[in-house]
Amino acid sequence: MSAVFISGIVVFVLAAFVGLEVISKVPPTLHTPLMSGANAISGITIVGAVAAAGIGEGTVAAVLGFLAVTTATINVVGGFMVTDRMLEMFKKKPSKPNG
Repeated sequence: MSAVFISGIVVFVLAAFVGLEVISKVPPTLHTPLMSGANAISGITIVGAVAAAGIGEGTVAAVLGFLAVTTATINVVGGFMVTDRMLEMFKKKPSKPNG
């Protein structure tokens, strides 16, 4: 194995550990606003996945690029759906007319 591959694995494991520690410290009341803020990051992930799929040569690169774009898109759409649902909770309900 090359040194670049090993350093990439080390960075991935450390990022996963730090992400788990940061997310576990967030109170439950802040999870939805945190997710809506993370949608911008997921949008950047889509751009990176499209770029990686376009640069890659071969069938494996195309399949992995397609999977990356698909999962990032699902994440963005789901995040916006959750954000929209959260914002609906704060809208005033129309009053019923008496009569």
